[in-house]
Amino acid sequence: MSQSATSGVVFDDVEALSGALFSWCAERSIHLRSQEGVRAAGAVIDLFFAGYTTQDEILGAMSDRHGEMVFAS
Repeated sequence: MSQSATSGVVFDDVEALSGALFSWCAERSIHLRSQEGVRAAGAVIDLFFAGYTTQDEILGAMSDRHGEMVFAS
C-alpha cells in the first residue's frame, strides 16, 4: 500500500472516530473534557477496534450500549 493510500485510510478512521464522538457528546450536552466525555471517547475507540468503522456504525452501537456502566454518571 502506498503512503498516500495509507494516509487516506487513517484520515477516514480519525474522521469517523472524531465525528462519532463529537456528535454523541453534542446530542447529549456532554463536554468533551468531562469525565463523561472521556468515557465516551474510550467507548468510541473500543467500538472501532471491535469492528465498527463508520460514524453511523459507532453511533448506533453507542446508542445500543447507552445503558451500560461505561456511560453511568
